[in-house]
Amino acid sequence: MSLLTLSVSIPGLKPPPCHQANIDDCKKASTLQLAMFFGALYTLAIGTGGTKPNISTIGADQFDDFHPKEKASKLSFFNWWMFSIFFGTLFANTVLVYIQDNVGWTLGYGLPTLGLVISVMIFLAGTPFYRHRVPAGSPFTKMAMVIVAAARKWRVPLPSDPKELHELDLEEYARNGKFMIGSTPTLRFLNKAAVKTGSTDPWMLSAVTQVEETKQMLRMIPILIATFVPSTMIAQINTLFIKQGTTLDRHIGNFKIPPASLAGFVTISMLVCVVLYDRFFVPVIRKWTNNPRGITLLQRMGIGLVLHFIIMAVASLTERYRLNVAKQHGLVENGGQLPLTIFILLPQFVLMGAADAFLEVAKLEFFYDQAPESMKSLGTSYSSTSLGIGNFLSSFLLSTVSDITQRDGHEGWILNNLNKSHLDYYYAFFAVLNFLNFIFFMAMIRFYVYKAEVSESMHVLTEELKVMRLKASNQEAAKGIA
Repeated sequence: MSLLTLSVSIPGLKPPPCHQANIDDCKKASTLQLAMFFGALYTLAIGTGGTKPNISTIGADQFDDFHPKEKASKLSFFNWWMFSIFFGTLFANTVLVYIQDNVGWTLGYGLPTLGLVISVMIFLAGTPFYRHRVPAGSPFTKMAMVIVAAARKWRVPLPSDPKELHELDLEEYARNGKFMIGSTPTLRFLNKAAVKTGSTDPWMLSAVTQVEETKQMLRMIPILIATFVPSTMIAQINTLFIKQGTTLDRHIGNFKIPPASLAGFVTISMLVCVVLYDRFFVPVIRKWTNNPRGITLLQRMGIGLVLHFIIMAVASLTERYRLNVAKQHGLVENGGQLPLTIFILLPQFVLMGAADAFLEVAKLEFFYDQAPESMKSLGTSYSSTSLGIGNFLSSFLLSTVSDITQRDGHEGWILNNLNKSHLDYYYAFFAVLNFLNFIFFMAMIRFYVYKAEVSESMHVLTEELKVMRLKASNQEAAKGIA
């Protein structure tokens, strides 16, 4: 952010001001200026990759699963975590956008840079008071060991009794604050990694618990794939949805709404929906389902997927109406502004916020909750990966559909002049895509088995250790009597 602020502040690092009517006549940015600007953006991307998967994980780790009150509070953590994230997004989409459009980019980038400095100071000040998990090694290495060991023993038959598979002692898990996971029949091929063949090489022999942890991460991949399409829909907020807004009347009295501020409606909707969900929906539904969360995480994600289908259907109908108005007023060819208020786009923005309250919060919590204890950060990184791939898919679909629809002399669905485009068809295509994705999601969750609660597993482990110790003491007492 510091580099980004400098690139728009120092005269030598930015192109000179341009007041030409034709942008092509303006002086282009130099190689140094472009390198500085894009270098800052890529550095920002790397930094985000470091914070996004970890910062929510360390937040959730502050709750003790074995303390009833803390465990109950943890069920609401991700709701309020996303609330705080979107509260910052609201500030960015309203105040910062207004400053950038009306004051300048230096202050527009300088303010969030100052905010980051304060955030780092607060984080460092609080570090001594946080609960820190002991580093457990790279999850990728652990998973690779299991896959390689299973592949190397692909001809070795599995024993009929899972107890014959390699596993560490209960005492060792208890000593390291971990818990044992029993062997499951899903993804049975990976169980071969735990078959004893005489070798103790970690790339040849894995414990059953390590195998099951790998299975947990792999089982979530179909669910992850099902989140790619809705992540592609989210990418439309700051692209096509905003571009639609530029063709409409943005005045409220003498005030002109910046197009990028439209995303603020998504944020406001999401903030309201999260509060309503956490304070009203969950307590009411909990009485019927006896589920501490009200509904399961996958059910919550499913509701979000349905909303994404509705959003694209509404967006398609709204765009068709906008295009009809453009034809009626002869604004198709010149791409002029329509005598329509920007608030006709409000339904799709509000619904997107409601969908985020269901899908995005549930997605983050699901990948954290279902990941093994030693792989929580990798689990939450699935959520960030979903958004990243969604943005790539958005660009791919936009260019592909634009190219295909312009073949054979056709005008195409997506042009620079939106009044000549057919975004209504494009949004209808997205609605169909969301419907097919929902069917895929429903098929995948039929085979998904939720991971057991950690606290319950630890309770079982503790009880088993007590029984083992009691048997051992009884045996020693019997020997003493003998």
